[in-house]
Amino acid sequence: MPEICRFYGIVIRMYSADRAPPHFHAEYAEDEARIAIDSLAVISGRLPARAMGLVAEWATLHQQELATLWEKAKRLEPLHRLDPLP
Repeated sequence: MPEICRFYGIVIRMYSADRAPPHFHAEYAEDEARIAIDSLAVISGRLPARAMGLVAEWATLHQQELATLWEKAKRLEPLHRLDPLP
């Protein structure tokens, strides 16, 4: 599963074999959540509140790019990395 970003101990990944709705995976320590790209709602899993806040902030900045990466993943094209939070 390609890692598309890493910041503050949080790893963001996207699987090409995942099914709709469009989403990404955020991992922090032993926790993981699947997050919808369009609404940024948690589909499944959980993250600590602080990590979830950072993921939401990052995803808001990259929402359009995440949607584009989802489409590339579905076509099995290589995914590029996105900038982390500063």
